[in-house]
Amino acid sequence: MNIGIAAAIGYGILTLVGGIAGYLKAKSQASLISGVVSGLLLIFAGTAQLMGQSWGLTLAAVISAVLVIVFILRLVKTKKFMPAGMLILASLASLGAIVYEISAP
Repeated sequence: MNIGIAAAIGYGILTLVGGIAGYLKAKSQASLISGVVSGLLLIFAGTAQLMGQSWGLTLAAVISAVLVIVFILRLVKTKKFMPAGMLILASLASLGAIVYEISAP
C-alpha cells in the first residue's frame, strides 16, 4: 500500500467519523450526509486503487479538492478554526499525498 492509498482511506475514515460526530454533537443532518457520502467515496476510491484501478487516486484527489473548497467556505462563513480550519489542513495533507503518488513515476 502506498502513501496515496493510505491517505485516501485514512482521510475517508476521518471524514466518515467526523460526519457522524457532527450529527451527534449538533444534530446536523448536513454533516452526517456529507461526511458519510464523502468518507465512503474516499474509502471506495482508495480501495479501488489498491485493487489496481488506475482511476482510484484521481477520484480521491477530486473529492479531497472539493472538500478543501467546502471547508474554506465554511471557515470564511463561521470564522471559527474548529472544525473547518483543522479539516482544511487534513484535506490539504491528504490531497498532497494523493497528488504526490499520482505524479510519481
